[in-house]
Amino acid sequence: MKKLFPLLLMTTFAIAEEYSPPLAASQHTRLFWGDLHVHSNQSPDSFAFGNTRLTPENAFRFARGEAVPTSGGLQAQLRRPLDFLLVADHAEFIGVFPRLMARDPMLLSTDLGKEWRALLDETGNLRAVIDAWLQRLQATDYQQELPDSIRRSIWAEISATADTHNVPGLFTAFVGYEWTSMIEGNNLHRVVLFRDGAERAAQLAPYSALDSRDPEELWAVMQRYEDVTGGRVMAIPHNGNVSNGLMFALETVAGEPLDRDYAERRARWEPVYEVTQVKGDGEAHPFLSPDDEFADFETWDGDNIARTVEKRPEMLAHEYARPALKLGLKLADELGADPFAFGLIGSTDSHTTLATADDDNFWGKFRDSEPSAERVTNKMGGALWSNWRLAASGYAAIWAEENTREALFDALARREVYASTGPRIALRFFGGEGFVPGDEDVADLARLGYNRGVPMGGSLARLPEGVKPSFLVHALKDPDGANLDRVQIVKGWLDARGELHEKVYDVALSDGRVVDSATGKTPSLPSTVDVAAATYSNSVGAVSLATVWTDPDFDSAEQAFYYVRVLEIETPRWTAYDGRYFDLAIGKFVPMVTKERAYSSPIWYRPETQASP
Repeated sequence: MKKLFPLLLMTTFAIAEEYSPPLAASQHTRLFWGDLHVHSNQSPDSFAFGNTRLTPENAFRFARGEAVPTSGGLQAQLRRPLDFLLVADHAEFIGVFPRLMARDPMLLSTDLGKEWRALLDETGNLRAVIDAWLQRLQATDYQQELPDSIRRSIWAEISATADTHNVPGLFTAFVGYEWTSMIEGNNLHRVVLFRDGAERAAQLAPYSALDSRDPEELWAVMQRYEDVTGGRVMAIPHNGNVSNGLMFALETVAGEPLDRDYAERRARWEPVYEVTQVKGDGEAHPFLSPDDEFADFETWDGDNIARTVEKRPEMLAHEYARPALKLGLKLADELGADPFAFGLIGSTDSHTTLATADDDNFWGKFRDSEPSAERVTNKMGGALWSNWRLAASGYAAIWAEENTREALFDALARREVYASTGPRIALRFFGGEGFVPGDEDVADLARLGYNRGVPMGGSLARLPEGVKPSFLVHALKDPDGANLDRVQIVKGWLDARGELHEKVYDVALSDGRVVDSATGKTPSLPSTVDVAAATYSNSVGAVSLATVWTDPDFDSAEQAFYYVRVLEIETPRWTAYDGRYFDLAIGKFVPMVTKERAYSSPIWYRPETQASP
């Protein structure tokens, strides 16, 4: 695997009480790339839609760089291996379909196993079993039908596979699963990720939406896990964009208003949010951010995940990361705690077992969205959505001391992470009160950043009157990818009247451009994309962009957050690569060009917090 250009050795920082290491602690962080949301044939939907052979073992081998035969019979391989992977199969009937097909005696000893095997023998195909499975998932009252002993046995086998492929220092294979709650077709899914290996993680059966669809019940079970085993666990929500307003709602699933206890528990158990993946990008929405010319990126906003209820405009503010971060400021003011103080990561949500997020090596979501001459025009699973809408996204980037479960988990917990839609852009982001122009050019930028401020995911305490926070940013292009267009800082804040605001600042620009003082806009770069040939040129843009930026609109009494968005120059979308490879005539309604990006975790300014002595 090619290594990213170094942004080298680092120590730590001070200031934020939410970020635990003390001033001058010895900490040397490195950048690791991976995917925390991949499904194998152990997920019922993955199996049902054609991925019947590719196991969690195949997923780990593929992530480490091995060539893997796909469900369609082709060979797939990453150009650059990943550093970590979580195979997060759905807890609901996890591992049941492969064992049903294999006539597993343990499964066939249960009532559910007998019922489904009889359906399979009677009809001669899996369709009737799939229908029975879907009926249970869509029922108003879920029921857990498999004995706990059976579920624990299956889970022990799956988690042991992760242990087999975990090589501390070289490759991290996490243990985890997905809790797949849908309330009336509205997405409340969470990936559950363990810091621990199988010896601890397998002591309790995976908690599924068949047990409860309420995330508060999931958090309670996570607390029980930590109490019983002494281990650590977190939940990672995703796809608020298909939750129809439920993901960041202002009331609980039970209909109660949010209170401080809820806010503290949610922040405790859900420190990061999966902001970009195959089912669309969840950073911002153009309806909510009309002044942001880059807000409309891979937008999925038609309905909920079950496609049962159309989207209404008032739902959007409770579905996307930026408005949720803003709502968190208001709730922190009202409740004394912020339930939406999350960092940002990306992952794929691939159901092919293959963790691919590159447009020129994109293997889709389900079996029928793997590369073929038909996939651009086909609908996924024959009913869900047109494949051309799929986004080749994303990956999680983690700044950690070493490539181990413990170090990566701890970095996620402190939110020193960021999201990429696919490119491996190296991004550093620090905030404090001591950065000055020229600091972006120092040889050891990270050491300076930790010593004078907090990294992404941290918080700044109250600053003295007249002092403004400054931010140190460094972005480096993917060595195998496109040049950078610009670096932006997105600010959200709560004013003295209790009103929420946002603003996007262009803070570092390529090609000598400057922001137009009259319009506040930056001239666009010319596109170098040749759609027919599926090529582009790095004749525009920059290899790296760095700056020190001070907030010109800062008010020391106002809560605020800041995060970085890095934009690449335009490149061919995966649909353009398909068109070129398969010689297709693709409709004009299908996007063929993309503008890949990375999102840092925020740095918060909390004026009610006193600086550490």
